[in-house]
Amino acid sequence: MKKMYLSLLVALGSSMLLNAQNVNIPDANFKAYLVGNTAINTNGDTEIQISEATAYTGTIECRNLLIKDLKGIEAFTALTDLNCAYNQLTTLDVSANTALTVLYCYNNKLTTLDVSANTALTVLWCYNNQLTTLDVSAITVLTFLDCGNNHLTTLDVSANTALTDLWCYNNQLTTLDVSANTALTGLWCYKNQLTTLDVSANTALTKLYCDKNQLTTLDVSANITLAYLLCSNNQLTTLDVSANTALTDLECSGNQLTTLDVSANTALTNLRSNNNQLTTLDVSANITLVYLLCGNNQLTTLDVSANTALEYLDCGNNQLTTLDVSANVALTNLYCHFNQLTTLDVSANTTVTVLWCNNNQLTTLDVSANTALTDLLCRNNQLTTLDVSANTALLYLKCNSNQLTTLNVKNGNNKRVLYFDARSNLNLTCIQVDDSTYSTNIWTNIDATASFSEECARSGINENFPSLATSFYPNPTKNQIYFSVQTNVHLTNVTGQIIMDRKNVNTLNLSALPTGIYFLIFTDKKGQVTQRSKIVKE
Repeated sequence: MKKMYLSLLVALGSSMLLNAQNVNIPDANFKAYLVGNTAINTNGDTEIQISEATAYTGTIECRNLLIKDLKGIEAFTALTDLNCAYNQLTTLDVSANTALTVLYCYNNKLTTLDVSANTALTVLWCYNNQLTTLDVSAITVLTFLDCGNNHLTTLDVSANTALTDLWCYNNQLTTLDVSANTALTGLWCYKNQLTTLDVSANTALTKLYCDKNQLTTLDVSANITLAYLLCSNNQLTTLDVSANTALTDLECSGNQLTTLDVSANTALTNLRSNNNQLTTLDVSANITLVYLLCGNNQLTTLDVSANTALEYLDCGNNQLTTLDVSANVALTNLYCHFNQLTTLDVSANTTVTVLWCNNNQLTTLDVSANTALTDLLCRNNQLTTLDVSANTALLYLKCNSNQLTTLNVKNGNNKRVLYFDARSNLNLTCIQVDDSTYSTNIWTNIDATASFSEECARSGINENFPSLATSFYPNPTKNQIYFSVQTNVHLTNVTGQIIMDRKNVNTLNLSALPTGIYFLIFTDKKGQVTQRSKIVKE
């Protein structure tokens, strides 16, 4: 009995010792990852021993595994790289992981993060969490910090003199001192509440994103290596970029600029200066421009003849009376809406896919050469004719509020059109299309006086009907209508729905129909439309 008892005690002790050698990992998903990693679980059992954890010097890559708790990570004291991004962590304790050089814990639900013990960190990505504070003062070797999309009100990076990239965007920072960070090449501090920003000490900067703050001034004269400057949506009244000759991207839209001199910025490929108060803009020196956005200003002239590489031009909402785009043969997007243009020649712009020229004073518009066109907005002009039969890629057409008498949309692509609007063209009676039945049923944005046909200009037939081939009376009518000759006719409502279809008749009885506007569609023996007329039922 004594021997049996002793044996039991030994077995129990051995079991307890074995369990004590295992790492406690309460989260099933985290444990499954660790056990399944043969580089960590070297003996291939169902547990992670403390000896296995402490011996591991590699990377733990457990991102996007629905992990809620990373307890057990403290046993990996020699761990150098930890990626636990895209999980459901609310807490993270890495105080024991003093060998860490890289920590990715972004896209979690962290409210706090203590990295005071992680003095070897060179890269810290903790963006998209719920942090209200972040102390990185102990991490003097830090080179890359991304703490964007949190709730930080302050951020002290004065001790992080090795920083080359600082991402602190979309927080609640009111101040940011980067005077000690002379190695900075990239600074992303957009979407904060900064009223001032001093980057005079950051002479190595190549990228500065400080848009969507409350800056009233910005001095970038010392930043001569800047290639990207985004300072849009601030309160800037002036901006001097004459020293920034390396600039390729300048975005200063949404400020209060009255002047902008980009003559020294000959490397510019992207200039966005829309939503300011510019009265002039000279881009003649910027021959490499690909994107030019200068809409919503007060420009009366714009010369883009030197910008032959231009692919995207937005000069809408200005006071332009003329616009010459004949040299811009690479254009794919042209927005010149809400100006005072009386003419627009786009015959040289054969690669244009989007054309917005609405709200001008155009009387003619020839888009026959623009066969790649998908979006055409030419509403609110004075167009009398519009032919898009050559525009076989067309998906959106808004030609409403013109003076159209002729509209040809028969391009073989009608069934792919996503939006069509030809309303407020009171003299337009016939719209030529691929399939009148289809267009009648699908395209409802037309006037009551208009209808669809496959042939609006057949020989010997006037589809605008100043004189009728088949007369009828009375109109308006309360009940019966009478035709001058026996005819084939169908009656439609204003949406094009066929209500009656009759052959070889002299009369139609409308007494059962509600009051409103209807259309008589007369056809010949072959079913071809010969006449369209409006009738009013009282």
